Amino acid sequence: MEDIAKDLIASARAVCGEFRLSEDFSAGSVGAAIRTAGGNTYTGICIDLASGLGFCAEVAAIAEMLKCRETHIAAIVAVSRHGIVPPCGRCREMMAQVDPRNMDSSVIIREEEVVPLRELLPHHWLY
Repeated sequence: MEDIAKDLIASARAVCGEFRLSEDFSAGSVGAAIRTAGGNTYTGICIDLASGLGFCAEVAAIAEMLKCRETHIAAIVAVSRHGIVPPCGRCREMMAQVDPRNMDSSVIIREEEVVPLRELLPHHWLY
């Protein structure tokens, strides 16, 4: 898992980099990378907008994965310029609902710490 984690962190860092969309809005302050059970890597960036219209980098990466008709996440990470960012509740829930096997996905929450999604969503309402 260590090599996969390093590769995913590097992929997420490669797409991370904030840029302005307008005077008040931006994108890219967080980058995410997913490795699927099929061995493919997908990335995404966050979009920071008002009125709840933006979304997390993990959501963008999941959308890329789904576009390619994959649902099973082997590992996932999100990074900002400050370091690794554990997924928020919405992202955790999305992963769980996309595919029940994702409850066993490896979530990189620190450089040297990886936990299964089920530890971040104990007593999940669906499973």
